[in-house]
Amino acid sequence: ATMLTGEMPVRHGIVGNGWFWRDTGEVRFWRQSNRLIQAETVYAAARRLAEQRGARFTCAKLFWWFNQGAPVDCSVTPKPHYGADGSKVFGIHGTPDDLASGLERELGPFPFHTFWGPMAGRPSTEWIARAAASVMRQHRPTLTLVYLPHLDYDLQRFGPDSPIVPQRLREVDTCAGVVIDAAREIGAKVVVVSEYGLVPVRRTVLVNRVLRTAGWLAVRPGPFGEMLDTFNSEAFAVADHQIAHVYVAD
Repeated sequence: ATMLTGEMPVRHGIVGNGWFWRDTGEVRFWRQSNRLIQAETVYAAARRLAEQRGARFTCAKLFWWFNQGAPVDCSVTPKPHYGADGSKVFGIHGTPDDLASGLERELGPFPFHTFWGPMAGRPSTEWIARAAASVMRQHRPTLTLVYLPHLDYDLQRFGPDSPIVPQRLREVDTCAGVVIDAAREIGAKVVVVSEYGLVPVRRTVLVNRVLRTAGWLAVRPGPFGEMLDTFNSEAFAVADHQIAHVYVAD
């Protein structure tokens, strides 16, 4: 969000991957709505300026976050389907309506199980890179935003000092090359950015255990063990990678 707006979190409102909604008493992670961003995005500003000058601006946003409802011409993002019986089926969604399904016909089903969670790895990164190349060649957007997730999970699982890192760098470099080749074909400039940095952890601070010992954090028992009771807690932490936000009732 900071890269999309040029503003700091205090202005654009995206303070982390997840935060506490005081009105509902819920902690929610990985919200995708573009409407959560409270500052003007680069694609909204570019479109506004292009229209003022009588020019044309188009944007493709591919797996870059805050994708749902974004004022772009092409988008693809992970979006599971939730059934009325409580079931969950992985899937992707995008605009125009036939874009995601067309890419899956061209490239095969999106390997969702390798995008998030314990099996996260190379297949999803390769699929996204090939999808981005296809969209660039077919639609030739003015601006294409592509997120390659490859380094996120293993660097969190094993740490940035792990001996596996050079191999993972070579893998993502190959995938980035697929995108770069397509960009060069359509005459687009390539900019490589990093979403966040990871550093080795040598000491952990279990903030919520400290708050519970102090009598400020409340829990409720349930079938899955103890769960955080946000309504009756005086203070609790929402842990988010290597930082935490502490929410205080008063």
